[in-house]
Amino acid sequence: MQEMNTMEKNTKLVVLIPALNEEKTIASVIKAIPRKIKGITKVLVLVVDDGSTDRTVQKAGLAKADKIVSHDSNKGLGIAFRTGIEAALKMNANIIVNIDADGQFNPKDIEKIIAPILLGNADVVTCSRFLDKTLEPEMPGIKKFGNKCFTKIINFFTGSKFTDTQCGFRAYSREAALRMNLFAKFTYTQEVLIDLLEKEMRIEEVACKVAGERSGKSRIVTHWYSYGIKALIIFIRTLRDYKPLQFFGIIGLLLFVTGIVGVIYYWLFSPTPTLGWIVYGIGILLLLGFLLMMLALIADMLDRQRRLLEELLYRKKARK
Repeated sequence: MQEMNTMEKNTKLVVLIPALNEEKTIASVIKAIPRKIKGITKVLVLVVDDGSTDRTVQKAGLAKADKIVSHDSNKGLGIAFRTGIEAALKMNANIIVNIDADGQFNPKDIEKIIAPILLGNADVVTCSRFLDKTLEPEMPGIKKFGNKCFTKIINFFTGSKFTDTQCGFRAYSREAALRMNLFAKFTYTQEVLIDLLEKEMRIEEVACKVAGERSGKSRIVTHWYSYGIKALIIFIRTLRDYKPLQFFGIIGLLLFVTGIVGVIYYWLFSPTPTLGWIVYGIGILLLLGFLLMMLALIADMLDRQRRLLEELLYRKKARK
């Protein structure tokens, strides 16, 4: 309650817009951002230019973005997002809203996105395109299928009930932003959710309607299969880092149990049990399974050290 009273008196909102070659839409997005929101003292617009080669920076400046941070080359959406979070924290943001530069989301929904944080009910609020069926957008079937697959996997490993884990239109409290530790270059959407859920941040979904289609070809998704593979690699690495006991343990247990089943089947049903490639294969499964289960225990121990280091890093960032 003390934090809520402080936020009500002096709450700064920074709207973060990562952009790569979005000269056609960046100005309209910036101009559509509401500068007066109930419960917010000041609204600032921060644009992170990820090495654009067109007039994105000039257009953002003419549209009166409050701050523009530029990368000297294209480094990837994940890094652009991290740059934006760091810059927003330096701007003393109490709440940070990330919105795409291509105009597919309605800036007027920012007020809806930040409401649970202002009320003290959430630390992170993410837009869901599928929470309300009446607001569900039209999109290619393969893209919708991929989104649902990633969402179900994340829900399984985190015990959550998300409906949309790919959407980048989100609001973060200052506490959540300070707690973030991200590594992916290509994208960040899944990694952020797992990272902050592990740190017991309260995450809510809010249904929003996509305001319009992307203008031209996506800067991130050149091919659905390429995006899927890259996002899957990021997801696997994130699970490895944040769920090491389950990640290595489940794989090790499956291999070990398969080896045990193989031993039982071979000795019970083989008419003349002799050494051969089957026996060697079973032995390899047992050995790999055992080693991975031992690795799971070691990784779980190291995970405690990671948590301690992240807590120290959080306290250091919070003091700045």
